[in-house]
Amino acid sequence: MKHLGILAHSAEGSALCYLAACHEGSRQLGPHLHPDITTSVIAMGHSMPAWERHALQPIRATLAVTVQRLLAAGCDFFLCPDNTAHLALQAQGPALALPGLHIADVVAKAARDAGHRTLGVLGTRWTMEGPLYREALERQGLACRSPAHEDRALVHRLIFEELCNGVLRDASRAECLRVIARLAQSGCDAVVLGCTEIPLLIGPGDSPLPTLDSTRLLAARGVAVALGKAPFPSWRGGPVH
Repeated sequence: MKHLGILAHSAEGSALCYLAACHEGSRQLGPHLHPDITTSVIAMGHSMPAWERHALQPIRATLAVTVQRLLAAGCDFFLCPDNTAHLALQAQGPALALPGLHIADVVAKAARDAGHRTLGVLGTRWTMEGPLYREALERQGLACRSPAHEDRALVHRLIFEELCNGVLRDASRAECLRVIARLAQSGCDAVVLGCTEIPLLIGPGDSPLPTLDSTRLLAARGVAVALGKAPFPSWRGGPVH
């Protein structure tokens, strides 16, 4: 059994991923059982100025330090339960100390397997406006759509002002569901919850579209890899092909 490392960036999403991995382990192995899991994090606040400048290299360097710490703790591979952080991880740079799963590829493959064709994406503005999901979905022959500009600004604000701080408001849930409904009207047949905190606010029974929960999909795939039921990853950061 492989030792799973969680490369955390935002606190709430990484905590949800840890719990989801433990629960998936218990589902497959029995009560209170799961693969060895180590989580390491350098506070996201140190990287926020670089995010605002869209300076990916210093963010990648910080994340690489965390991967090195996971290696030192005995981890065999890593999960990064932060969608936006993958923009930095897949930027050019030295190979990371451990191989890892790419969250957008995990979600895109799940979308293809479920028979979806056009995916709306919710997340930070960098995730919604950047190439992360567009490229991953294109690799699976799927289309990607983002919310309208004003809706992207709303979702981005809710993530950083509320969800990353553990604040869950019914009014914010209603706003996100309105955004999803607009994506459905634009032709989307499912929506990617492409920020690992969004599943804390929106459950499958809430949404007018089928949801792809990036946090739990990543955790489930990580457990499958740890148990030898899914291929061991080879990606060590840098561009994905």
